[in-house]
Amino acid sequence: MKRDICEIEHTDRERVLRVRAEMPSIDDIRGICDIFKILSEPTRLKILMALSLDSLCVCELASLLDVTQSAVSHQLRILRNAGMVDYERDGKMARYYLRDNMVVDFIEQCSKLHSRCEE
Repeated sequence: MKRDICEIEHTDRERVLRVRAEMPSIDDIRGICDIFKILSEPTRLKILMALSLDSLCVCELASLLDVTQSAVSHQLRILRNAGMVDYERDGKMARYYLRDNMVVDFIEQCSKLHSRCEE
């Protein structure tokens, strides 16, 4: 039977030191955790996916997601504060867009990982 723990107690000190040196700082790790927290809310994730396809205003996002404009505005504020989305004025309308497609690339990679985990 295959066991998922070491059967001997041994530490390769050089390996541990090398990996430790390459690890992100605790501040970087906390920042990454904050991103995961932001992405863990389904409405925010849906907003990001929608904005990866086109820029949309609050009314359009609310209609698309079948939620209130207030709910969309709240989620957009969080995404804007995180630097993931921004908006530009189009007359009296504010159209939201992704600041960078990197977040969508990350979401797509997570989707692939999820599919592999389900196998």
